[in-house]
Amino acid sequence: MGKYRAWWLLFFCNLFWAGNFVFGKYVVTVMSPFWLTFSRWVLALIVLIPLAIFMEKPDWRQVARQWLPLSMMGLMGVIGYNLFLYSALEHTSATNAALVAALNPGVIVLFSFFLLGEKITRMQGMGFVISLFGVLVILTRGNLGQILDTEYNRGDLLAIGALLVWTFYSIIGKRIKGVTPITATAASTLLSVVMMLPFAIVQGVDLTAMNPLAITGFLYIVLFPSIFSFVFWNISVRALGANKAGITLNLIPVFTAIISVLLGESLTQPQIWGGLLVFLGVTVASGIVRGQWKGKQSKGVEI
Repeated sequence: MGKYRAWWLLFFCNLFWAGNFVFGKYVVTVMSPFWLTFSRWVLALIVLIPLAIFMEKPDWRQVARQWLPLSMMGLMGVIGYNLFLYSALEHTSATNAALVAALNPGVIVLFSFFLLGEKITRMQGMGFVISLFGVLVILTRGNLGQILDTEYNRGDLLAIGALLVWTFYSIIGKRIKGVTPITATAASTLLSVVMMLPFAIVQGVDLTAMNPLAITGFLYIVLFPSIFSFVFWNISVRALGANKAGITLNLIPVFTAIISVLLGESLTQPQIWGGLLVFLGVTVASGIVRGQWKGKQSKGVEI
């Protein structure tokens, strides 16, 4: 695949993931976060399993040997992340949740340093601090002097919970050997659905409460963020590499804010300034700034 087409796939991939924040906020008003998580991935499995078989032709014996880390991936990434995220959307805006999530790359780098012993550069450390400062601006609504005694929004704290759970999911994913990405996702999703099934039966769901907007949002979440985004992401990573593809994740809060504004939500100054700091920090941590600096110096360009 050409690189130009891969960049376009990443554009739509992140646009669809942004929609998960926005439509998720509507769906949780009529369906519990648990049932939204369970039903979303049950339906997504119908596509993910054949996709893994067709695209990757997995060695199922190797998959079976990795049942424990795959189960942990399902517990963290499928169950934990989605429960925290959809619970957060019951109490905070989609924009806030997406802006907090933008800190994810920096947190993964930090935890990888402490848990896996991976090296962290000075630029990555600086970028993480800048991003963290931006998130604190968002959480405190710009009142940084009240960091210790302010009353935080429950939804923002749950969004941080989603961020931490996804970090552990990503770290566990790095340790799995011999299982390809789509297969690992399909297998971990299947295991998580099995884990959720007894609780889903006990809790039950009232489908009569589903209105046309909620049904549309639910179908969107199943098709686009759960399936299309994942496929587009994997195709693009193969064409461009993980580092370049990862930079585009910064588009998610931007798209989320744009969609929210189009639907009538207004942005506050703390969201704007905090979001800019998060983007700046992630950009510094990704090495783009240093790469451009070195490139211009090698060409004799003054900055």
